[in-house]
Amino acid sequence: MARTRVRFSSLLALSAALALVTGCGNGDTASKDAPPGQRGGKPVVVVTTTWEGAFAKAAGAEDVKVIVPQSVHHAPDYDPKPSDLAAVGKADFVLYAPFEPYAAKIKEAAGSKAELVEVNLDNDADKVRAEVARLGKLFGTEEAATKWSASFDTEYAKLSKDVEGSWPGGKSPAVVSQVFTTWSAKLAGATAVGTYGPEAVTPAQLAELSGRKPALVLDNAHMSTGTVLPDSGARQVEIVNYPGADLDLLPVYRNAAAELKKAMGGS
Repeated sequence: MARTRVRFSSLLALSAALALVTGCGNGDTASKDAPPGQRGGKPVVVVTTTWEGAFAKAAGAEDVKVIVPQSVHHAPDYDPKPSDLAAVGKADFVLYAPFEPYAAKIKEAAGSKAELVEVNLDNDADKVRAEVARLGKLFGTEEAATKWSASFDTEYAKLSKDVEGSWPGGKSPAVVSQVFTTWSAKLAGATAVGTYGPEAVTPAQLAELSGRKPALVLDNAHMSTGTVLPDSGARQVEIVNYPGADLDLLPVYRNAAAELKKAMGGS
């Protein structure tokens, strides 16, 4: 009887040990399935341009590699080198925009490891907040993303108020925007009367948009086709969408605000 009790006690101990090991194994599996930020590591992020890079940095990513050099004025024209594509294969996440013609090459190079993430590249404040929050959740860096969004809200409100203070005669100016610069019209609190692009304005569009008597034309510095509405009297403002090498998105808004104020006659 005593021998039976010993054998039974040993089986209980073995079962407990197995349960403990199994539990640890399940925990490790869950950890591997979690985003790098939630595993205690830093996500390795490869991005096609500084624009996606700025979104990634705002969301909390620290290890960010940009494929397209900043010196390339029109990023979609860039042809990725083999070394660029090799970097993609080492990433946890690869961020790209659907309008970039090399997106197919990026997808192919990513293989099975990297998670491909299509980014909505739009500097509209509401869309930026949504994308940063989404990426923060993917990266496991929600706290950093939330902190950045709070600082962005403060800066955006300050810049918007400053630009509105430069309205000619205290009245919201009428503007025509290139399709990728409408966010700057919103920043200025301007009255949107039309959009154009990304192709050059046709003669019919020229007549139509000029007839709406805009005070400003908000052109896209990266896709400019020259003077958009000649002889209309509208002042053309070049708006820059892409952040610099520091991948800081806030200077994009500061620069736009400064250009808008200058165009409206402010200091």
